[in-house]
Amino acid sequence: MTANDTEYIRQTEATRVKVLSEALPYIQQFAGRTVVVKYGGAAMKDSTLKDQVIRDIVFLSCVGLRPIVVHGGGPEINSWLDKLGIAAQFKNGLRVTDAPTMDVVEMVLVGRVNKEIVSLINQAGGQAVGLCGKDGNLIKARPHGEEGIGFVGEVCGVDTKILTTLVESGYIPIVSSVAADEHGQAYNINADIVAGEIAAALGAEKLILLTDTRGILKDYHNPETLIPKIDIPQARDLIATGVVAGGMIPKVNCCVRSLAQGVRAAHIIDGRIPHALLLEIFTDVGIGTMIVGSVF
Repeated sequence: MTANDTEYIRQTEATRVKVLSEALPYIQQFAGRTVVVKYGGAAMKDSTLKDQVIRDIVFLSCVGLRPIVVHGGGPEINSWLDKLGIAAQFKNGLRVTDAPTMDVVEMVLVGRVNKEIVSLINQAGGQAVGLCGKDGNLIKARPHGEEGIGFVGEVCGVDTKILTTLVESGYIPIVSSVAADEHGQAYNINADIVAGEIAAALGAEKLILLTDTRGILKDYHNPETLIPKIDIPQARDLIATGVVAGGMIPKVNCCVRSLAQGVRAAHIIDGRIPHALLLEIFTDVGIGTMIVGSVF
């Protein structure tokens, strides 16, 4: 081993020690607290990123936090619709979900995607349990107000008993965003909304949305204009002035709604960054945008 190799190893180990030291106050602060993570985007499609997200979730559980994962699966749904010869349709950003499409959505999200995440977490040393909104009456659905989109739903109630039972026993709940109404009809619900409503019902410490953007940017052509922290009035002002636009609007609204119902902090972070969850939760600077009720 050369002198350069020895120095490289020394610097690498010093960096690891520094990171662990910086993380300690946050680990102590958040021990026993619930963190709801919406898992989707590139972090679900890229195998390397997927492995890192899974390890991050297991790490959170191992150091005493209580992670709950809510996942999407749009690309996988599209793939299976294509295999079955069913055309994917969208209206105002919502998937048009007729009866055959709903069957595929439920099959893919509840069966395939959910159980893959459960298996990966278990392989990484965690204890995961897969759920959908139907299980234990976790989520009650109602039809979305938009016309002509079929079985797209909204959340009209959350019963947290099954989640509380699982997390208090050391399990990591993995929730797919399919739920039923009072008549048993299944609905496809946006995973961001499900994550936000679960976080609110549990009074979670944090709601974290993994996305394919850095967070809220002052200029979306310049990733260096990241806004690291805002409060609810500032978030609403950014929407009103057009700084927050397009697909970011429902994400910010989801965060604001969860904060208004008691969640301590909501985060929009870039899931394409390796170990994004740990960097956001356990470092002083963070990597995305944190939205809080009021900036102190």
